[in-house]
Amino acid sequence: MKITSKGQVTIPQEIREKAGLHPNSEVEFRLERGKVFLVPAAAGGSAGNKAVARIRGSLKHLGMSTDELLALTRGRS
Repeated sequence: MKITSKGQVTIPQEIREKAGLHPNSEVEFRLERGKVFLVPAAAGGSAGNKAVARIRGSLKHLGMSTDELLALTRGRS
């Protein structure tokens, strides 16, 4: 099996089925003792999903809309 130039690899169907991996499943890569492991994501999702969950709704506390924040970050205040 080869890794594409974009870093992609196809997980064989038999392995996906045995591991219970379905389209849109969250997975994590772990490096242990020089070996790479692909495992289902821990409860609560990936680190990225957890980070988004922590800041979700924070604009309400600032009294800003999403459009206002985007305008501010793009230099259009």
